[in-house]
Amino acid sequence: MLEKGKISAAQLALMMYATIVGTVLLSVPSVIGRYAKNDLWISPIWAAMIGMIAVYTAYRLHQFYPKRTIIQYIPLIIGRIPGKLLGLSYLFFYLVMNGHGVRIYADFIVGTSLPFTPMYIIVGSMIIVCCLAVKGGVEGIGRASQIIIPFYFLTFILLIAFLTSDMKLERILPVLEHGLVPTIKGALTPQGWFAETLLISFLLPNLSNGDKAIKWVAISVVMAMLTLVITNLTVLFMYGSELPRLTYPLLSATRYISYANFFENIESIIVAIWVLSNFIKFTIVLYALVLGSAQLFNLSDYRPLVMPIGFLTALISFWSLPSQMDLSEYSTLVWPVYSLLYQTLIPMLLMLVAFIRTRNSKGERSP
Repeated sequence: MLEKGKISAAQLALMMYATIVGTVLLSVPSVIGRYAKNDLWISPIWAAMIGMIAVYTAYRLHQFYPKRTIIQYIPLIIGRIPGKLLGLSYLFFYLVMNGHGVRIYADFIVGTSLPFTPMYIIVGSMIIVCCLAVKGGVEGIGRASQIIIPFYFLTFILLIAFLTSDMKLERILPVLEHGLVPTIKGALTPQGWFAETLLISFLLPNLSNGDKAIKWVAISVVMAMLTLVITNLTVLFMYGSELPRLTYPLLSATRYISYANFFENIESIIVAIWVLSNFIKFTIVLYALVLGSAQLFNLSDYRPLVMPIGFLTALISFWSLPSQMDLSEYSTLVWPVYSLLYQTLIPMLLMLVAFIRTRNSKGERSP
């Protein structure tokens, strides 16, 4: 076993929460708003259903192959050569996904906080920190999540509470004026990030209490859904029909916070907690990448791969999406399709084939 460290089901849940909300919280509300208008708060509910499907599928596959990751059991399900090729395509998918996330992070930092800092400095510094965390092993990532995510959630709740005086609740009306279809269209982009819970396929073999995994990860999906629902309602109550024109509506909303003429100009706080949650997310995906690569090529240790794959992630963030327009088109048009294929449809087919193979093998053994 390449990774001997252990994490708890609660730590896994915190890691998955960070994986979902790390990217979606600041920019996705405006994307959803373009489709769902004032019903944008409903879309995360549909997206969370996809996340639940990904969780259930990953857990069922883990039950069929309890001590293996998705890279290890794919060849057992569909055959060695097709399995290796599909495993390689999964690693490429996660490499592009991580590069995509790093690029969103870097564009946000440059656009809101450090406009004169070269993007390669922002990307490079994040990648280096993530590489160091991955080299420390899965236990270190789990403990970092225990520290960062509760602080993240508490800060988020406090920020929303300070904004309540500026909200206009009537902006939610009329509810479902255009039916459910726009809310489903609005869920297409965030469903991709909710489905990233499939990453538990790389982490379940390292759980100290695996029997509690599905309960805790399901809780994390629900909490992420509630976080995005609350965020969408907040920015809707703040901006109404103007919401789709804003790139980072939640960040813009925090500029309204002023308490006793002292507690104000706190955009830096939301930037800081968003950076921390993204650190957890990028670290988890990078860990899955290097662990899966070592397993695919039968290496004895994944740590020598950390820096090279981290470097590839940085290159992908620059070369695959050279402009903000390319990034926006990829996020809204390409990413939802790739995500649905790799994180929902293919795993469900794998689960079906694994179920049939397991049932047939039991039937052959019975007298």
